[in-house]
Amino acid sequence: MSNPRNNDRLLHIATLGRTVGLHGDMKLHLFTDFPEQFRPGTTFYTKDRTPLTLAEVRPDKSVVRLEGVTTPEAAKRFTNTKLYTTYGRTREECSLEEGQYFWFDLVGSRVEEAGETLGKILEIERIGHLDYFVVKTDETLLKQGLPKQFLLPYEPHFIVAVDAETHTVHARGARDILEAS
Repeated sequence: MSNPRNNDRLLHIATLGRTVGLHGDMKLHLFTDFPEQFRPGTTFYTKDRTPLTLAEVRPDKSVVRLEGVTTPEAAKRFTNTKLYTTYGRTREECSLEEGQYFWFDLVGSRVEEAGETLGKILEIERIGHLDYFVVKTDETLLKQGLPKQFLLPYEPHFIVAVDAETHTVHARGARDILEAS
């Protein structure tokens, strides 16, 4: 599913939080299923592609320290800074098991049930412990008065198959969810 042109696109994977302690440590709020990406010496980027390198990582406490930052005052300027990596680096560094996909590869995929196109995946949200596809309803179904979008649980009961080549997700029970939305 990878598109070489997307490999340099930025992917938000964490946000720096409040300062902790006396040496410029900061809370790290993850937005990834791959915490192993966070290790000393790894460089991430801000939205404007400014590089930030991790000097220290304490995963047990969700705390990091940036290179060159040694005081709480210096760290405070990075509070709420989003950390990004690239799609390409994520593909290189993060291992998926058979049948698993990166969220960014599923976004834009068509959702079909019994040969009918129900819509396209706009984004994926994690609500509690479940992931949900946010599906924008197909135009033909909108004309029938169905909702503009609906949430489809990303679990085996509803997702029959994913065809990476055609960017298609084959679903079961999705039409019922759409009609009940």
